Formats: sequence, structure tokens, C-alpha cells
Amino acid sequence: MDIAALAQKNPAHWRRAAAIRTLTLDAVAAANSGHSGMPMGMADVATVLFEKHMSFDVTTPDWPNRDRFILSAGHGSMLIYSLMYLMGSEDMTLEQVKNFRQLGSITAGHPEYGHVKGVETTTGPLGQGITNAVGFAMAEEFLRAKWGKKIIDHYTYCIAGDGCLMEGISHEAIGLAGRQELSRLIVFWDNNNITIDGTVDMSDRTDQVARFKAAGWDVFEVDGHDPEAIDAAITEAKATPRPAMIACKTHIALGSSAQDTSKGHGALTDAQLIADAKKAYGWDYAPFEIPADLKAEWEAIGTRGRETREEWETRFALMSEGKQKEFTRAFAGDMPKKLTATIKALKKQISETQPKVATRKASEMALEVINPILPETMGGSADLTGSNNTKTADLGVFTPEDRKGRYVYYGIREHGMAAAMNGMALHGGVRPYGGTFFTFTDYARPAMRLSALMGINVQYVMTHDSIGVGEDGPTHQPVEHLAMMRATPNCLVFRPADAVEAAEAWEVALSQKTCPSVHVLSRQNLPTVRTEHKTKNLTAQGGYVLADAEGKREAILMATGSEVSIALAARDLLQAEGIGTRVVSMPCWELFEEQDEAYRRRVLPGGPVRVAIEAAIRFGWDRWLFGERGKREKSGFIGMHGFGASAPAGDLYTHFGITAEATADKVKALLGKG
Repeated sequence: MDIAALAQKNPAHWRRAAAIRTLTLDAVAAANSGHSGMPMGMADVATVLFEKHMSFDVTTPDWPNRDRFILSAGHGSMLIYSLMYLMGSEDMTLEQVKNFRQLGSITAGHPEYGHVKGVETTTGPLGQGITNAVGFAMAEEFLRAKWGKKIIDHYTYCIAGDGCLMEGISHEAIGLAGRQELSRLIVFWDNNNITIDGTVDMSDRTDQVARFKAAGWDVFEVDGHDPEAIDAAITEAKATPRPAMIACKTHIALGSSAQDTSKGHGALTDAQLIADAKKAYGWDYAPFEIPADLKAEWEAIGTRGRETREEWETRFALMSEGKQKEFTRAFAGDMPKKLTATIKALKKQISETQPKVATRKASEMALEVINPILPETMGGSADLTGSNNTKTADLGVFTPEDRKGRYVYYGIREHGMAAAMNGMALHGGVRPYGGTFFTFTDYARPAMRLSALMGINVQYVMTHDSIGVGEDGPTHQPVEHLAMMRATPNCLVFRPADAVEAAEAWEVALSQKTCPSVHVLSRQNLPTVRTEHKTKNLTAQGGYVLADAEGKREAILMATGSEVSIALAARDLLQAEGIGTRVVSMPCWELFEEQDEAYRRRVLPGGPVRVAIEAAIRFGWDRWLFGERGKREKSGFIGMHGFGASAPAGDLYTHFGITAEATADKVKALLGKG
């Protein structure tokens, strides 16, 4: 690669791009950790993008109509940190750059949402960012149709590497974007032909250009180090009516002795290598030193969108006061005041009519009253609409022909759906929810984890939640998945016992601003257990006394979901024998744990024997069986100890001993009365 020729062709551009490259080298060397090669290779693309195309104002990085920039190849985080520092980001100081990857700094090893203004999403697990970008673009299309081009009209740009495009989720993202004709989505492929193990052809031979074209994208191919060609390609890509991929042929670790090698992917810390690379760039400054005139050039780039932003603010101010408030409410994630009253009315109706319905149906009943008063919800399902009960009559379908539709047919893309919903939530102004079978949490899990890590309000509607699935058998019976999701920090897991708890769960879940929720719902019909109407949202407490003991309290039965009715039936059997039994419904462990100790002690007092009932594995239940003033020798578990089987649901519950009779026998044995 003729570095001198690159520098001579456009010296001003070269110098600006070199600032990104040298900051990357210095920060990685100081940390003795990181990934130097990608920022060094993609500095030219990033420079052209921000200098000539990004509608972005670094002084107001959360302006709703800004262009979004997604770094899917998140290991190259110094690219975005360098950009934010150079453009004058208030929180991205030089000290933060110098403390790259250090405890307490905002410059984490991979970009983290909420740490740095200008970082739109947490990336690093490859393929997540490009799929988030699809969600960002979907949200933009929906909101542009809803609010008009004067209020929402922007692009989503994404840098993805060879690794991102190898991950299976990229196929889901590319296919979904092509089907939806997301014309404001532009992906830059950092085509450097290098992975950690070596060259790409060691493990892959995919023609990525043909692949994107086959999925309905327009594709442009450029030299990723030619600023004029990059500029022209972006201009063309912005004009296409389809999503666009710009294949940028680049050299990883450009200008260093590690160029075009797998070594260049990682941390370049050798002093001589760094000195030689800087010499090749014509860079003769101390580590972390950016000349004042060059910094001023970059700061001007950082505010090039200010006039556009101010014009937008003027247009926004001309909207009616009501529309301004609704727009602001939706982007702030606030719930309409009607929500609580609406849920209370639904609960009252359910308690009076006492329907026997599956909680997946109960979730639909809640959505039927929620969606009309919450116009920012966008629902969907991974090809299980009729099973998940996620589509209500008022939504319409989101398609290229109807951008105001609020329901997405995601196809068989559980992982892609979850990651796209993350992007929709991060964009703002949209509240996404999507459904699949609970067992397919396995497919969606990486994106669900990132929902929790980022602290964003995404709703996962997970139906067919246990051996109650029945004849489909153990492949579709999620016995370990409750434990897996409950083990995830910052995630609310709801397993409602009936339609009342399902409605309450939706109210609580939508009212959160800093965490996702998982609604774990039954396939089989369940009786209404909350037959007495309570205006208070009891599910918000996580666990509560559903039925108390008559006479001396000797036993406490704890259960969730479909097993709460089994607990109530077992209570009847025990009370008939004079054994006072309390039933505690625990629809959300996380919320119960958040209650003060005095409340938890009132619900789970010491003394009585305790039995937990759940059609899943025991893992996690010991926290409540003997961790809250209980005793190991006075506790028991009724549930699964392995995988399920293929048979009618009722037969399975009997076969695995998840019955009222088995529960009563367990209690009596613990009491020495068996």
C-alpha cells in the first residue's frame, strides 16, 4: 500500500483521518489492550461520513432527528471514542481517551450505551450492531410516517466487519431489511479479509456482494481509503429506494508492519511498530497530541449539524402543544395517565367473569386495551403470531406499503427480532414487543442479554412456557429457561397465574425505563385465581399472599404461573385435613426481592414448612425455600428434574408428579404426618 500516495492525494483528509489512527495507537498502547486494526483501516470511511454526510450535532447528541451511527464491529471502539473526542464531545475528554479500558472510565473495551453520548448501542458481540441498525431504521420509517418528514427524516449508518457478516444473525438482519426496503439504512462493510485466526478464506467463501443483492439491497464497491470514492458511494446510497451496502476494500492496521495480518486485528503495542506507523502517516507529535488547528477542524465537523438541528427545533415548536407533548412523552418513555385506569378496569372485568384462558390469551386481552392508548407500541412475532397472540385488531401491519402499521412479521428470526427490537427501543419514540415460544429463548438470548445490559424497555412475549406444551415434546418444553432468565441481571421475569396477573405484569413492565421484561405465558387454559378484585397491582410486589391459612399456619406453598392453581387445590386438600396452608403467588422474583425485608417476612414467615411448585427445574428456588428464614429440612420442591416428554399436558403433569395430591403428600411428609 502506497501510504505516501494516499497522503498526497488529499492531504487535508489524510491528516484528519490520521488523527483517528494515532489516537487509537496511543490509547491501545497505554492500555496494553484493545483492537487497533479496525479503526486504523476504517478511519477514512468514518472521516468522510462525519465530515460530509452525518446530520449530527455533538453539542446535542440526543437530538431526536439526528443520523444514527452504529459501530457493529464494536471491538474497534477507539474509532468512535476518537471521533467523539476530536469533535468536541463534552464528556469525551482526553483523559477519558488516555484511560481507555480502565476501571471507572467511560471508554470501555467495547462501546457501551449510556456511558458515552454518541454511542447509540452496546456492541461487541458480532452481528448485534448491524441488526440493531435494522431496528433503528424500522423505527425511523414508522415515525416518519407518523410524524411527517419535517419531524423525522434521517439515516442510520453502520460499520460491520467480516466477523459481523459471518455470524448467523447477520443473515436474519439482511433478509429482514431487504424485505422491509429500509431505504434510510446504509451499512459499510469493512472488507479487510482478516479475522483473529487468519484470512477469511480459511473459514468462509461467501460472496457478500451477491448475498446482499440477493436479499434486496443495493450494493456499491469502493476503495475504502479513497475519500472521493467513499463520498460518491454514500451519496448514491442515500438516493436508493432500498437498503444499501457499501463494500469498502480496506487494509487492517493500515501503515503498520501488522497491516493485512491477523496480528493487526488486536492490540498493537510495540513501540517501534507505533513509531514506524506514525512516521508513515507523516505524524510527528507526542502521544495523544492533536495539533490545535486540526482539533479545530474536527470540532467544526462535530457541529456541522447545528443549523439543521436548530431548524428542526423551529419546526417542532410550530406543532400544536398536544402533539409536542405526545412526541416528548413517547421519546421519554413515559406512560399515558390512562394506563393504570385501563388496567384496573380490565382486572375488574376478569375478576367478575372469571374466564378460564391461557395466559398467552390473557396477554392478548391486556394488549387489546393497551395498544389503543399507547400508540408507540410496535408488536411482532417470529412466525408465531397466532400462537403468541401478539397481534391486536388495531395495529395494522408494518410493510413498505404501510409504514404506519404497528405489527411486524419477523419471520423465523428469533435472534434477529430481539436485536432489531433493541434498535427500535434505542431509537426512541417506539415501544417494541415481540413473541416466540419460551424454549426459543435459546435463539434470542444474546440480544435479550444486551437488552438487560443496556437497560432498555423491550418486552419479550414468551409463550408455551412449560411441559404444558404437551405433545410437541421435550424439544419445545422449556424446563431450564426460567432459571436462565432469572439469572440475568436487570431483567424482570413475569410468570402470571391468570389473566389478572397477566394484565398487572404488562402495566408494571411498560412502566419500567431501565430494564426489559420477559412475559412467560402458558399454552394451556388456566382458571382465574384472583377472583376478588383488588385495585392495587399485587404483581408489582413480585410475590403476595393469595390465600391464607385457616387455623394454625403449618405450611406455605409457593408457585408461579400454571402451578398456582395446583397450589390452591393442594391447599384445599391440606385444609380438609386440618393443616393450615398459605398459598403465595410469586409472579416476579426480581420484584419480590426488591421489597423491603419486613414485607418479605410477612409473606414468608419462619416456622411453617415450605414447598415450591413449578413445572421447571428447581434451580433458584432454594433462595425462597430456605434462604428467607426457612429451613432446608423443612422444604421441598414439586417440579421437573430433567427434560419433559411427548404426551398430552395432563398426562405429563401426572407423570412428573406435579399435582395437588403430590404437593399435599410432600407437605405431610415434611410435617411428619405422611
